[in-house]
Amino acid sequence: MRTGGSTGAGTLPAVPPYYLTTPIYYVNDAPHVGTAYTTVNADALARWHRLIGDDVFFVTGTDEHGAKIVEAAEAHGTSPQAWTDSTSARFVEAWKRLDISNDDFIRTTEPRHHAVVQEFLQRVYDNGFIELGLYTGLYCVSCEDYYTEEQLVDGKCPIHGRPVVQLQEENYFFRLSAFAQPLLDYYASHRDFVRPTTKRNEALGFIRGGLEDVSITRTSFRWGVPVPWDDGHVFYVWYDALINYLTVASYGSDPARFASLWGAAHHLIGKDILKFHCVWWPAMCMAAGIEPPAEIFVHGYLLMGGQKLGKTMIQAGVAGVGDDARRVRITDVSPLALADEFGVDPLRYHLLRDVPLGGDGDFSYEGIVSRYNADLANNLGNLVSRVATVVHSKCGGVGPAPDAASTLSDRVAEVLTASSEAWSRWAPHEALEATWKLIGAANAELEGTEPWKMPPGPEVDAVLGSALEVLRIVAVLVSPAMPGTAAEIWRRIGIEGDPSAARLPDDAAWGGYPGGVPVVKGEPLFPRRKG
Repeated sequence: MRTGGSTGAGTLPAVPPYYLTTPIYYVNDAPHVGTAYTTVNADALARWHRLIGDDVFFVTGTDEHGAKIVEAAEAHGTSPQAWTDSTSARFVEAWKRLDISNDDFIRTTEPRHHAVVQEFLQRVYDNGFIELGLYTGLYCVSCEDYYTEEQLVDGKCPIHGRPVVQLQEENYFFRLSAFAQPLLDYYASHRDFVRPTTKRNEALGFIRGGLEDVSITRTSFRWGVPVPWDDGHVFYVWYDALINYLTVASYGSDPARFASLWGAAHHLIGKDILKFHCVWWPAMCMAAGIEPPAEIFVHGYLLMGGQKLGKTMIQAGVAGVGDDARRVRITDVSPLALADEFGVDPLRYHLLRDVPLGGDGDFSYEGIVSRYNADLANNLGNLVSRVATVVHSKCGGVGPAPDAASTLSDRVAEVLTASSEAWSRWAPHEALEATWKLIGAANAELEGTEPWKMPPGPEVDAVLGSALEVLRIVAVLVSPAMPGTAAEIWRRIGIEGDPSAARLPDDAAWGGYPGGVPVVKGEPLFPRRKG
């Protein structure tokens, strides 16, 4: 995991920038499969944009302020800072283990973030969009948000199902109500600002339903960013958290870098935080005199599906339906336990391939096993093993050059076009599906020609060289999803370097496999698993 920004301070990128963010994750929770789903998708998108030559700046991080942190720290007999230091480290460890290639990791307790929050909201205040008032309402500590009586379910928070508290305190309010028409105008002129269309319509529904001014400070606790014009208040956690996207883009400290990055800002978020990002956040940007981000893509929930769970889930504290009657939640499932059982790349592949971004998707142990065996063991792994075996039996272990006239070259061009189009519209599952069609075509070519039955010579060399060329290109195309596997494929077919460092479309042009290099016969990349 890298820790430095991809664009140096005071310099503009020589190639198009692509600034991609995940939401920052609240440190009162541990990393789980749901947060891994968002982060792996964002990482794969960042890796794809690097492949096509964009100057990528990819950021994730942790949200560390608010009443929940104070409560958790007190319950564990420690300070809020010590608690957030230990819990934030769990996310750093998890993302490193899952091969997340972020360029920066932002913590909202960092001094750089405090400075940006104060500068940004001071500007909103100076522009006349923050006013002092008295707020009385029903407050959920878990959400860090207020609710009306009508929004409650059986008198409890509709999200967390826990009791709300009646809270009254003097707050500063952001005049969100002033931005209803500006937001509608912005949505009308920026049709792709929020995607997919269903989520765009949901955000518009919030706006058209009427916007009320929003409380943005608290006086009941001190664990937050102090309000610069009134030191008796700290900023409400959501307003502090959203500004992280500006902090890492050098808002206020490097105008040239900020101007370059902010115009290319793309947020990937879950639908549970749509209102904050798609209504509050663009209004805040307008109030401060800057443009909203370029794009917000909203994905659905990852839902727990199957009835059978593996032993590592149980070891991680998750009991299956057959073991007790409690309902298993996706937040109970540790991505690190799954990575230990299946491998990092198979887990990444499952999250990308089986749950399309945009709608809700099903997660199950059976689903991982099924996809692992069908796509990884039977197709990709089988192709790698089969080619290496026949190269050793027919070519002395030295890979031949590809056949320039192979019909597989046309399939490569088709797959590259389909993959590029899918990645561009946030559809990794379709990009991977297209790549697996190429793997299937290569396997079918081998089954049709049966090179293991041919005598050594030019004919078998042409077949095997073309299969090796497909593997070279496949490794590049799957590198955003499975970077470790891609590198191992290149190593086995005798190519030096890292396929993640390739550049498209040039490095997917037919004929790049050099020939005359040793091919490694190794253990199966993906040994078949029992269900």
